[in-house]
Amino acid sequence: MTILADDAVRERLEAAAFRRLMLHLRQRTDVQNIDLMGRSGFCRNCLGDWLHEEAEEMGLAVSKDEGRTHVYGMSQAEWKALYQQPATQEQMDRMAESLAQNERVR
Repeated sequence: MTILADDAVRERLEAAAFRRLMLHLRQRTDVQNIDLMGRSGFCRNCLGDWLHEEAEEMGLAVSKDEGRTHVYGMSQAEWKALYQQPATQEQMDRMAESLAQNERVR
């Protein structure tokens, strides 16, 4: 039996991996959200929104802004002012294709 079969251990490991992902994305400000969306179908905003949605499911009050601030390590507006670059048409097209793929797999 694997250690991941233990629900409590698995949840701790998943939480630690999520924190590490957030730290990685905070450090990689060169990676634009549109690139994440175009390649993987999710971005920093999605992670923050998922925190909000999961909190809501648990009856907890976490707004989308609070979720996004938690992921970014600052407000979304501050991050955009510091790091966001204008999107190219190629990035926009790739993101549209990726979002369509999301719809097909859901």
